[in-house]
Order: sequence, then structure tokens, then C-alpha cells
Amino acid sequence: MPQNSALIFGVGPRQGVGAELCHRAASRGLHVFVNGRTQAKINAVVADIEAAGGSATPLLADVTQESELSKALQAVAADNRPLELAIYNAGNNRPEKFLDVTPEVYEGMWRVICFGGFLAAQATLRLMLAQQGESEKQSLFFTGASGSLRGKAGFSAFASGKGALRMMVQSIAREYGPSGIHVAHVVIDGVIEGEKVKTGFPGYIESKGEDGALNIGAIADAFFALHDQHRSAWTQELDIRPFKEEF
Repeated sequence: MPQNSALIFGVGPRQGVGAELCHRAASRGLHVFVNGRTQAKINAVVADIEAAGGSATPLLADVTQESELSKALQAVAADNRPLELAIYNAGNNRPEKFLDVTPEVYEGMWRVICFGGFLAAQATLRLMLAQQGESEKQSLFFTGASGSLRGKAGFSAFASGKGALRMMVQSIAREYGPSGIHVAHVVIDGVIEGEKVKTGFPGYIESKGEDGALNIGAIADAFFALHDQHRSAWTQELDIRPFKEEF
């Protein structure tokens, strides 16, 4: 039975970053808590992990609701397997002209991208601090995007949330790194070769050419390379992109 656990926030379809991170964590011998807002999707990821010989638990919770996140982390704590790794992967995006963005859309996007990251980080850090000494490693990572670094035309709401999340991560990395918790931010700069793009924008990935979109397995490689780093040489921010992506 796995001795330690991982918690992945924001898990959707199997062909997506969140689900791939879950599978990768399970393949490394961690018990995986699979968080998402859709029961059917997280159940499917758990079933796939168990079919492959891994260990996982679905964790239904809306990351923008403090009460739901608190209950979820209580379940992780009650499992009695020290939390070794947590990744905040929740997010949303929609291109839209600035003058067409409604206050409701702007706030809703910010709540998922940034406010949810704040709530998840607080709950996760409290648990990791309480468990210090029980796990050799403790890592808390966040999924960023091109919008974390620059605001492109038509992505004002998205960039606002991602930019704010990045600043928060920098702050808590400096505050909790000395406590032995590796906090890092991964900028995914480019289109991801996953189900959302394939179904929402048919033909777009093909138009990028061979290896023109980020492979989800390669993205997971980057996250776990961070997790494997020795504490004398931690990376606080990593940016990844296809070899032909402009930046």
C-alpha cells in the first residue's frame, strides 16, 4: 500500500493535464486524491488508475468554495498518508474582447484561477506544516500559462487571474521554502494537446504541425522533475513550450 499521497486539484478528462498528473503520481507509488467538480470525470480517472494497479480516491469539491475545500483536505488528513505532493491545476479560459467581458465573467474566471488557488494553498500548507517530518519531500505546485507573464489581446480576464496567481505563488514560495516546502509555478506557454482543444477547436492542433502542441505526458515530466529536485537547488518557476512556439 502507498505510504504517501498526492492531491491534484482541477482534474477533468483523461486526455488532460490534471488526469495525466494523477496517473503519473500513481505510477510513482503515491495514493492519489483526484479533485474535480464533476463526479463522473474524477470517478473515471480513479477507475483507470486502479485498473492499472494504482491507488486513488475521488475528491469532489469546488475549489472556489472554502467549506468544500476544507472538507476535502480533512479527508486527505484523515487518510493518514502524509501529503507529499499537491498541484493546483484548476483553471478556465475564454477569448473575448475586453469591452464584451461582463463583471460576472471576469469575477468568475478570477475565482477559479486565483481565488481557488489561494484557498487551496492555505488548506494544503496547513496540512503540510502539521505533517512535517512524516514525508521526505513536500511540494506544492501551480499550473500557469502564457497569460501569467503577458496579457494578450482578447484575454484580459484570463491574464488578470493568471498574473495574480503567479505573484501569490512567488510570495508563498519565499515564505514557506525555508520550512522545507517546495513551492513552484509552471508556465505552460502554448496550446496543450488535450481533449479540450481537440473537441473545442477541431483541426487546430493538427495545424500546429508535429510536436507543435505540448504533449500532456511531457508536461507531467516537467512537474515531476521539479518534485525530484534536491532542496539545495530548487526551481521556483519553470516555463515550458513547444520548440516552435514564439515567445
